[in-house]
Amino acid sequence: MTDAAGGPLALSIDPAASAPPYEQLRRQVAEAVTDGTLAPGTRMPTVRALATDLDLAVNTVAKAYKSLEADGVLEGRGRAGTFVSATGDPASQQAQLAAIAYADRVHHLGLDDAAALALVESALRARPPVG
Repeated sequence: MTDAAGGPLALSIDPAASAPPYEQLRRQVAEAVTDGTLAPGTRMPTVRALATDLDLAVNTVAKAYKSLEADGVLEGRGRAGTFVSATGDPASQQAQLAAIAYADRVHHLGLDDAAALALVESALRARPPVG
């Protein structure tokens, strides 16, 4: 799994900690979303893959994911996987969802990040100022 900057996201479980492993995982993911390390739309590893990476039982990771979904931090999209949810006020949520859809579309079209960002910047400059 990668963070918002594209680097690896370090999750770890301390077997000696007083908090159970699912709570340690839940807390680390929630904090990574809150501080922006995990951006909205980030695809999370499968339960099985993360359980293997962290040497945890599959049910432990599933419990953490289920708790994070109940809190609105993650959203399950069926067979497509589990993703970090859009956050903030309704306008920010809609903007985040639009950005995620745009990123998916331009990557599907084969554009690199620099070209995709240049298109957005050009479009923003062409619009009249808000307010």
